[in-house]
Amino acid sequence: MTNKLHVLFLCGWYPSRVLPNNGDFIQRHAEAVNTKHNVSVLHIITDPNLKTPIETSFEVVNNVQTHIAYIKPAKNNFKKAILFYRAFKLLLNKIDFFDLVHINRLYPFGVLALFLKFFHKKPFIVSEHWTGYHSPNKHDIGFAEVKISKLIAKSSSFICPVSNDLKNSMLALKLQGEYTVVPNVVNTDNFTTTVKKMNTFKVLHISNMLDKHKNVSGIISTFNLFLEHLPQAELILIGEKSIQYKTLTDTLNISDNVTFIPHIPHQDVIREMQNAHVFVLFSNYENLPCVILESFACGTPVISTDVGGIHEFFPTDFGYLIQKGNQDDFLEKLIAIEKQYNFNGNDMHQYAVANFSVNKIVEMFSNLYRAALT
Repeated sequence: MTNKLHVLFLCGWYPSRVLPNNGDFIQRHAEAVNTKHNVSVLHIITDPNLKTPIETSFEVVNNVQTHIAYIKPAKNNFKKAILFYRAFKLLLNKIDFFDLVHINRLYPFGVLALFLKFFHKKPFIVSEHWTGYHSPNKHDIGFAEVKISKLIAKSSSFICPVSNDLKNSMLALKLQGEYTVVPNVVNTDNFTTTVKKMNTFKVLHISNMLDKHKNVSGIISTFNLFLEHLPQAELILIGEKSIQYKTLTDTLNISDNVTFIPHIPHQDVIREMQNAHVFVLFSNYENLPCVILESFACGTPVISTDVGGIHEFFPTDFGYLIQKGNQDDFLEKLIAIEKQYNFNGNDMHQYAVANFSVNKIVEMFSNLYRAALT
């Protein structure tokens, strides 16, 4: 076996023309692995504007060979499954010999991984990021999906959740397998520290802006109270349709203190994190958000709710963990950070390098790939 492998990333989530930001954390895993191995991405997605049954595309994105198939919407699930399988075969025929498969959620693309294992003798590992395994979301998983997911998990060589908390939620559903936690990746060569400019205290939040998940309205309400302490502070909201919250900030009469920025390229996120004094996440549920790890890499402290696996990778002197929904605690920690800003950005960055850097994550995956092939 040569040191360099060809890994097929089989992705249910991945950036595409339909959803440009979907699964960008998976894209970063693929790009990281591609620094030491050859990666081919295979992704299939429904395109509501497609007129023909199937359309395939290929491009090299950030040095990763990316194969995407777009399929026409189908109301009949059987017809949709046939289109997905046809698209899968079309893309598979365009990809050179590969050594093994890396899927990025058990269901439904794990069914294709089973096909490749049983008919082409290709082992597979699973990266898992899905918050749907946690309560109360897990009650929405259908009986058939659980049964098929159990078979996929049992047939995998390794299951790699991004946290132990996610592992425990999966085991609670009896998804048995060989588990190894592999966290999300951060390009610590790009996400680096800078000297903070303390003229205006900047509070940063970056997310998909879904209030049920991220509780953005709770961030805004807490920031409104924080302005009584520091009237010149600025809240920066970055994410698709962040402007939807302007109605709330107008009602609170704080829109002059809030900046709304739509989705921006990942490279531009670095500057915003470096310039922020604190990154905040007030989520109701999470696994291990990349944005927290990236904030650490930039030397920017974090205030986050203690949900999911966040506490597993959150040193006590890098910010504060607070109870879900506790605005009083959130406000108290914001004031504490503004009053005594004495965080060691270099320590934060070095922690990110040791735990989430490209080299660290590729080393972990490489060891698992070779174990799967033995």
